[in-house]
Amino acid sequence: MNDDEKRFAVVLREFTRTLTIEFSIQGILDHLVGQIVEVFPEFGAGVTLISNDLRANYVAASSDAALGYEQLQSKLKKGPRFLAYRSGESVGVPDLLGDYRFPVFGPAAGAGGLAAVFTFLLRHGDGCIGALNLYGDTAGLLSVDEMVTAEAMVNAVAACLINAEAREQADAGYLHDPLTGLPNLAFLMDRIHEVNERAMRSRLSTAAYFVDVDRFKLVNDHHGQHVGDELLIAVARRFSNLLRGEDTVARISGDEFVFLCEDLADEDEAATIGRRIEEAFERPFVIGGLRLSMSASIGTAVAGVGEAVSNDLIVRANMAMYRIKRHWGGRPHVVGKVDSALNSGPQNFEQEIRQALKRNSLSMAYQPIVRMSDNVMSGVEALLRWDHPTRGKIPPMLLVGVAERSPLINQLGGWVLERSCAALAAWQNGDRAAPIGIAVNVSARQLVSGDFFRTVGHTLEVADLDPTRLVLELTENLLIEDSHRALKVLRDLRRLGVWISVDDFGTGYSSLSYLTRLPIDILKIDQSLISGITGGPEAVVVSAVTNLAHELGMVVVAEGVENTAQRDEVVRVGCDYAQGYYFGEPMSETAIKAIDWASPLPHDLPNAAAT
Repeated sequence: MNDDEKRFAVVLREFTRTLTIEFSIQGILDHLVGQIVEVFPEFGAGVTLISNDLRANYVAASSDAALGYEQLQSKLKKGPRFLAYRSGESVGVPDLLGDYRFPVFGPAAGAGGLAAVFTFLLRHGDGCIGALNLYGDTAGLLSVDEMVTAEAMVNAVAACLINAEAREQADAGYLHDPLTGLPNLAFLMDRIHEVNERAMRSRLSTAAYFVDVDRFKLVNDHHGQHVGDELLIAVARRFSNLLRGEDTVARISGDEFVFLCEDLADEDEAATIGRRIEEAFERPFVIGGLRLSMSASIGTAVAGVGEAVSNDLIVRANMAMYRIKRHWGGRPHVVGKVDSALNSGPQNFEQEIRQALKRNSLSMAYQPIVRMSDNVMSGVEALLRWDHPTRGKIPPMLLVGVAERSPLINQLGGWVLERSCAALAAWQNGDRAAPIGIAVNVSARQLVSGDFFRTVGHTLEVADLDPTRLVLELTENLLIEDSHRALKVLRDLRRLGVWISVDDFGTGYSSLSYLTRLPIDILKIDQSLISGITGGPEAVVVSAVTNLAHELGMVVVAEGVENTAQRDEVVRVGCDYAQGYYFGEPMSETAIKAIDWASPLPHDLPNAAAT
């Protein structure tokens, strides 16, 4: 291998490293043009990505002169790049001033010192996404070897950019509900931090409205899920029309929505907004010829002047909503500082969780994890549930979110681990051994607490379980934010024999670089990617992540598989396992035990969901 080939190999490795570290398209472009001129030091480099109407979306250049030539072509809508777009072929201009094809661009660029241009299309399928230009200040042809090198480099650039573009488009999906297009709970949690910073500066109030559509289940039962979905879309559309510029409305689950409204003068203004939300249900919803008269229960919590805006505001609004269902018959009611009788703050909520643990009123549900090679159930994910006697079903994220801000999370997490291992022990001590494992979610505070490793070992010993049957699922944000401390605990757990899984991969920073540093066995790809895998750019991302994970010796699990098309696609891209409603809903311990673990899983499992 000569020096040029070695330099080119190094650059290609840099392209691959860029893909695992830098996910913004502009960031990748800026990095790549710098690498290109290392291979072609006698040239300047410019890259422009285009939309379908040939407008420039992204531009990067290795120098001010190269940037000027890129911008000149865009301004004139003439030049080698536009000829390449029209012809679908690379364009070589070894002598710009002597080339009759560019009577406008040639003299203008030549005045700046440009003498030669070589344009290569960045292809995607049958079309192109942009072009790479090599700009030379002396006339002359590229050699055959240089042309081959340039074409190979362009293919590598295109691959990086296609993956980056797919990720940017998918990132929007991570934070939005695929059915309604509204922001989701993850978006709302991020938004709360921004609102809090502004609230501290503005000295104004903020209100959260937790909205539950009454009797929604009856619509699904009587008219089918399609009508229910269309109803939710219509509700979301009306809600969007209520928003002021600074407001946010999110769909956080099923028929539950949350409004977050800032810059309110007082609680009277908060009450006015609550009435507007209620009025959104005064007119019937017309869905496919059906006229559906609906109502909603609306709980509101207000953070007054000087009060911090946090996740607790959503918890309080959620509590208020359930009180309304019980006491006010669905009428909106504000929970603010002046409403001490109903204001159950986070401290009271923590106490209720403690009482629920003491009284054993929490429960667990288990969702099958299926091996793609033969459709046999190979494990289950353990899911925490709390059906509150007066407030109904408490969203698990809110339950865990409150617990995690106190030492209570260790008690709650220990209870989940103990119950999950006891369930697996019961399955394997029955008439037949259970050839499955169990995956248990672990919170950030729980993992890095001083007792966690000892708790896991003791729980396995009491349940008489092989450690290799236990999978501990961690979020990628935890691994990044506290990686040094987490690393020691993870290594100890691995030596014990426990499997380590990254849950919901693709919802946070998603840097593959940390996967090489931490002892991780399993990568679970988030359902937000899987939901678009059959027709969107998500398929490119899932395929790339799966291949890289396999190269690192990891097992890949696809989350949220809901139909045959998604199942077939996750098989095609090489995912090893999958879970989702296509295979089975979260169900009771008894229902899991009744499954024939040695046979392919049917798609008509009993409706034993414990959601």
